[in-house]
Amino acid sequence: MFNAGFLIFTLGSALCGFSPSIYHLIAFRCIQALGGSLMQANSGAIIADTFPRNRRGRAFGYNSLGFTSGSMLGIVLGGVITSFVGWEYIFFINIPIGVVAILLGVRYLRDNVKVEAKLDLPGAVLLGISLFPLSFGAINLATEGVTGLDIACMAAGAALFALFIFNERKAMSPMLDFTVFTKKILRYSILAAFFQSLGYLAVVFLITMYLQGVRGLSPLDAALLLIPGYVVGSFLGPVMGRLSDKYGARLLASSGVVVIGIAIAIYLTLGMSTPLYFVMIASAIAGTGTSMFFPANNSEIMAHAQASSFGSVSGLLRTVQNIGMLGSFVLAISVAAATIPRQVAFEIFVGTTNLTGGIAQDFIYGIDSALYISLVLLAIAFILSLSRGKAARSEQPTEVVSK
Repeated sequence: MFNAGFLIFTLGSALCGFSPSIYHLIAFRCIQALGGSLMQANSGAIIADTFPRNRRGRAFGYNSLGFTSGSMLGIVLGGVITSFVGWEYIFFINIPIGVVAILLGVRYLRDNVKVEAKLDLPGAVLLGISLFPLSFGAINLATEGVTGLDIACMAAGAALFALFIFNERKAMSPMLDFTVFTKKILRYSILAAFFQSLGYLAVVFLITMYLQGVRGLSPLDAALLLIPGYVVGSFLGPVMGRLSDKYGARLLASSGVVVIGIAIAIYLTLGMSTPLYFVMIASAIAGTGTSMFFPANNSEIMAHAQASSFGSVSGLLRTVQNIGMLGSFVLAISVAAATIPRQVAFEIFVGTTNLTGGIAQDFIYGIDSALYISLVLLAIAFILSLSRGKAARSEQPTEVVSK
């Protein structure tokens, strides 16, 4: 499934690059999303399937290194390619990368655990048709303000999601196994991941809007100021992963949330003429916090999942984080754009508008309000992370790892 995801994603990327219109591009991005979901849902399962419990933190640390360094290169290369070559090539560059990844995956990846399972098609359909109106209504709410259509969409999505929950509790082979939530460590770790995503993942978006809209930087220059966070996260990910194997995830992941909160507190000091190195310092601190939270929390979840449910738990974690990310952007945009017209806010993000005078100061107040909400959500993530209980994975028996 993971290798198939890379194949579909690579084909989708090629189609995106050749898109003759925006409508084709959107449709081909859906193909990319299908491939991306197969990769995201199964990457954590492959790590858990390959490494023993007392070494999964280190493995997820290297996984974090790949993600953060790839994100860093994506920001830089994406800006350069878009500015000097053409937007199509941000998709074409995925093709050789995808081909190499597929060859490596076919050559080296092996399944250790397989179980008899059936596709929960009714559950998959119900989840899809519930998340679509929820997402559609929430995004419109952020971009256009409150309308009757948006409220109706979100209400319909919520009702369908409740129907999905009911179906999953009755299904013989549910796509969402609720027995996962009977384990305290799994329950609190997954909820901590949700609130961490909800509270933090739009912060970079907000700071980018500050740098472009208030300080007048180009999109590429604004992105470069945030690179220190990715660099620090890349180097520290494997180190933090090993520490979580040795000392457990509870203290490390919880401390990571606190460190991220410190970075947001620094962002709250940004004003009309604050030295820009403050952004770099806060970015590096945030990168430290994320390198502490993600490898530790992810490895803790997969260390306490049953081997027969690695795929479903890994997929559940990604779904929860993606929903949190969507909610994070909706909250951030809605709050930050409350002080200026929404259309101006989006012009800022694409780098076509700079603010001056009083309206710039008003926008800073809006960003600060969104950052305060982020701190509240991160406080909830901290409490959940700390409440998960202690688990010493180093004392658990080592599992057999097939070559």
